[in-house]
Amino acid sequence: MSGPAQKYVYTPLDQLKEGTVANVFGVVIFFKLPYRSKGTDFCSIVTIVDQSNVKLKCTFFSGNQDALPRIYKIGDIVRFHRIKIQKFNNDFQAVSSSGFSALVFEGAVNAPLVPRTSSKGYSFTSEDRKTIESFRNWQFGLQSFSSSRRNLSDVQPGQYFDLLCQLVGKAKMDKASYLLKVWDGTKCTFLPWKIFVEDEALEGDRDSISRLQGITVDILVYDNHVELAKSLKIGSYIVIQNLHAKVHSSANENQGHDTYVEFHLHGGTCYGRGISVLPEDDSDVKELQKVLGAVKLQSNPPLDPVFDVTTSDTQLSQMSPPFDALERYQQLSVTVLPVRHQWQITPLADIIKNKAPQKYRIRAKLKSFQPRHLYQSVKLHCTKCNYLLDTPDEEKLSKIFEDRFTGSPKTNTPDTFWYRSAVWNTVTLDKRAVAIHFLKKYDILQSPEDSLILVEGASFKELCKLSGHFNTIIPVKSKEEHLEVDLSAPFLIQGKKWLYGCMKCSNLKSLEELKSLSLERGWNAKEIAKVLGVELLTHMFVMNLTLEDDTGSVDAYLWRHSKQFFQIPPSVVLMDRDLQERLHRIMNELCPSTKQITEYPWMNCCIRSYNSCNGGKERICYEIFDTILSEPDMDISP
Repeated sequence: MSGPAQKYVYTPLDQLKEGTVANVFGVVIFFKLPYRSKGTDFCSIVTIVDQSNVKLKCTFFSGNQDALPRIYKIGDIVRFHRIKIQKFNNDFQAVSSSGFSALVFEGAVNAPLVPRTSSKGYSFTSEDRKTIESFRNWQFGLQSFSSSRRNLSDVQPGQYFDLLCQLVGKAKMDKASYLLKVWDGTKCTFLPWKIFVEDEALEGDRDSISRLQGITVDILVYDNHVELAKSLKIGSYIVIQNLHAKVHSSANENQGHDTYVEFHLHGGTCYGRGISVLPEDDSDVKELQKVLGAVKLQSNPPLDPVFDVTTSDTQLSQMSPPFDALERYQQLSVTVLPVRHQWQITPLADIIKNKAPQKYRIRAKLKSFQPRHLYQSVKLHCTKCNYLLDTPDEEKLSKIFEDRFTGSPKTNTPDTFWYRSAVWNTVTLDKRAVAIHFLKKYDILQSPEDSLILVEGASFKELCKLSGHFNTIIPVKSKEEHLEVDLSAPFLIQGKKWLYGCMKCSNLKSLEELKSLSLERGWNAKEIAKVLGVELLTHMFVMNLTLEDDTGSVDAYLWRHSKQFFQIPPSVVLMDRDLQERLHRIMNELCPSTKQITEYPWMNCCIRSYNSCNGGKERICYEIFDTILSEPDMDISP
């Protein structure tokens, strides 16, 4: 809301004088998004120009990031009040002085005259309005304020560009990098780099991510951009500045149709590098929303879905990536390399001679694998402390619940304001009592398929039956007057997914914390774990595969990328007989005990070498990554 009109005098940039405090208008020709300086303040750098064709570099500092100019693109128009003019290397520069304020307007002709500002009161007169319009017409007539923004369909390998897009998913990779999964309604003409992420680590609506998987790109952001990336909300509209479409180095990278690109936002602030979040009333966002709304996607897409866009056939053919190389690559192999298919094949004998770390593409056969009992390959892994342990099978789970959970629950358990209790006696010989505590939502009970229940005193088989009726189950025990979780057993059950918590890293809180989720929609396992202080363990397959080609053999681990390899969720395989049979069938196809190795199918794989120090002795190990079985029920002859 603007305050009372006040007369200000504005100085053209060619009339500025050293040592004065001035008010100016200008068009942005370069800017750096606010970043934390070496001190405690945030810093913003902006270069502007006006009709005099004189440029002015401005450097502003503030302890409040929101007080700095909210600039989104080249061509934005700014109004700065009370900037101090200094001279450096014979050029005028500006810094903020006492009472500094800034208004930022979109530079497009006919865009709304709504300023971006953190000021609660500011003046904006009819003269200011005329000035903004004159700057808009001036820069439009010159057409010299070219933006570096590109659509994904226009991006060329090796380019640095700005991308306006919508965020559909995100995930933490490590301390120095973060994944953003975005789309802009167009499709990259070069095969984009796809990064494998565990379902549990990926934030975003699963249905949307699945429907958009053929049109999204994965972007890795690094270092100083990670904290901002973490804070981004799914669905927000963002501009990623100075994004690098990096070409993967390979012998075939000059063959355009075989080239693929990796998208990186490197660390630092050079060339305005950074991420900004745009409001939904921004005119560029409104145009993007129209483009996104025109994209028609299949409701049940294949692995790399085909999508229809309301454009001409010529435009559609330009947007569709060439898949010839990928199809050639898949021939006579039971595996697919979704990203690095153009790497040259390296013989295993050469790999063994090389130092680590290195990455390779190989073509080999599966000579043998361990463990032979495949249920033993499902492990639980803590990403925080790196603890790895066996997943209990049905026999062990039955024993755990018999020893720890089938005591006598309190039969006089009173209802509370956040759950209602019921107790029944089993028909077994021991006539045990089982208590179920139904969590309330909006102070009412839900239907079973939507309910979260706390179960006390049930056996393993009884929990299996209950999991077929109720959405979410948390096994609990009574301790004095309270209920508590026991992490020696599954912490949470959702259908065939039995989830565990790390006993080392968890910091358990009271079950009453669940009431803070009572107004949330659905029961999200990660959110439940967070409020209860449980560090969730990740299910994964851990196998040792002996791979052999005509030159030699290596032992390679399959673990962090095992879910990608099998396309089978390890979190449910132990509770799903069909998936267990499917896993056995896959391994029998890859390594058939009734045939000679010459009859085994070929596998194209990516493997990486790394140095490992176990027991004080250093050795080179190998791990399979970025490799997918092309057909779960394959039957491919060599």
